[in-house]
Amino acid sequence: MFPWKVLIVSLFYSNTISASHPRRRGFFPSALRVKRGTASLVNPIFQTSIKDVNLLFEILLSGLTFEDGKGSFSVHDEELASLRQTHKLEVICEDVLPRTLAEVRRLTSTLVQGVGHLTREDFERIVLTLVYTAQQMVQSSTVYQREAWAESFISLYKVVKQDLTNR
Repeated sequence: MFPWKVLIVSLFYSNTISASHPRRRGFFPSALRVKRGTASLVNPIFQTSIKDVNLLFEILLSGLTFEDGKGSFSVHDEELASLRQTHKLEVICEDVLPRTLAEVRRLTSTLVQGVGHLTREDFERIVLTLVYTAQQMVQSSTVYQREAWAESFISLYKVVKQDLTNR
């Protein structure tokens, strides 16, 4: 089993069970400008129940890929990829999450300034950004890039950990 996947699903369980708090500021402004054109996907969120968290765990176990430079996201299991809920995850991953190292660093810089409790949406997006960052770290071709992605991963992890310990 992949330890980082278990960690991420545990984080989602913790956040789904706890109450969400009012939004203090927008960490993911692109969530309000989703280009897919449907009102139901404005400010999309994947996990609304424990069932959704379990589905995310299945998706992570089956494998998913963020294609660098193209901005595309794919789920390896065709059956899981065809689900309506997976389409929401695709929209979040392709249109909402930061995709460059500069964007991830800007997000972590904003988050480190102290925000109180994260909203359910922000928490979910930060954890998904952790998944993306971990994949970019592994796929990096140079030591410098790996270290930069690793630094961003650690910063995001600290934000998530602080949010969970302050609840």
